[in-house]
Amino acid sequence: MIPSYMPPPYNDWLIVAATLSAVAALLHVATIFGGAPWYRFFGAGERIASAAEAGRTYPATITFGIATVLGIWATYALSGAGLLSALPMLKWSLVAITTVYLLRGLAILPLFLFAREQATPFMVWSSIICIGYGIVHLVGTMQIWNQL
Repeated sequence: MIPSYMPPPYNDWLIVAATLSAVAALLHVATIFGGAPWYRFFGAGERIASAAEAGRTYPATITFGIATVLGIWATYALSGAGLLSALPMLKWSLVAITTVYLLRGLAILPLFLFAREQATPFMVWSSIICIGYGIVHLVGTMQIWNQL
């Protein structure tokens, strides 16, 4: 008798979601070490880049805070994917993470409607990335919803 194939009990979409959040977290940490040129390249703005150049601590503190949040989000996605044990408030955390990514991605729409000239290339591509991240989280969360 040929055994039937059983796919692993992991959710691929949330594994991808975790990877995306982890990459974003690592890029934020790398930006701290890359200094002002990296802040400029990633569109943090001249004020933050100049502050990093001047040795101020707040750009690194803010960036590390963002990296930490993204790392926590990656951990929650891995938990939802079934690779880690269930974290507290997993269902609602995945909903919140998905919502934040989607809202951050859609936040550029009012700017396009009312002040298109203020939309920078960074705002556009970071919004597209966030919408993509949000969609991946949404699909994965929807797939496991009844199991949560």
